[in-house]
Amino acid sequence: MDNLKTNKFLAAFLLAGLLAMGGGKIAEILVPDKELAENAYPIEVKEVAAGGHSATSPDKGPEPILALLASADVQSGMKLAKKCTACHEFSMDGKNKTGPMLWNIVDANKGMKDGFKYSEALVGMGGKWDYEALNAFLYKPKAYIKGTKMNFAGLKKPTDRANMIAYLRSLAETPVALPTQEQIAAENSGTN
Repeated sequence: MDNLKTNKFLAAFLLAGLLAMGGGKIAEILVPDKELAENAYPIEVKEVAAGGHSATSPDKGPEPILALLASADVQSGMKLAKKCTACHEFSMDGKNKTGPMLWNIVDANKGMKDGFKYSEALVGMGGKWDYEALNAFLYKPKAYIKGTKMNFAGLKKPTDRANMIAYLRSLAETPVALPTQEQIAAENSGTN
């Protein structure tokens, strides 16, 4: 390779480097770097104290929601339920999907919908899907029923759970009665 070709090659390489650096500086001027007030995707990390135990208070379970049911918003519950439609049907003539059809689920026996294969953990639990059971299940399904097949993180806000349960309650020809004042008082005192 002769000197002229070598010089042309080195000049092109230097020019490309200068253009890249200049482009970077122009980009910094046009789109300045800003510090975010908070992370776009917050990650919750529990602090662990010496001895391996969490420094935060342990999860006490779902807050009482019976008092919220009378004023719960069925339309908001319906909006929340849209993310459930991948696995569940909500109409009276709906079919089971990955999860069971949820028409008339409030006060139904657990693990008893015809044509759906429930997990052994749910079938063995027994009982009814009353308001308290639905509240606990919707809060954290895997904590409420160890071994459930349902992959849903849960609804942490009490109003969201109350709205969802109000919507589920409306999915019946004859909706289950709202809780009485005695039931609300018992739930709030922890004696239910």
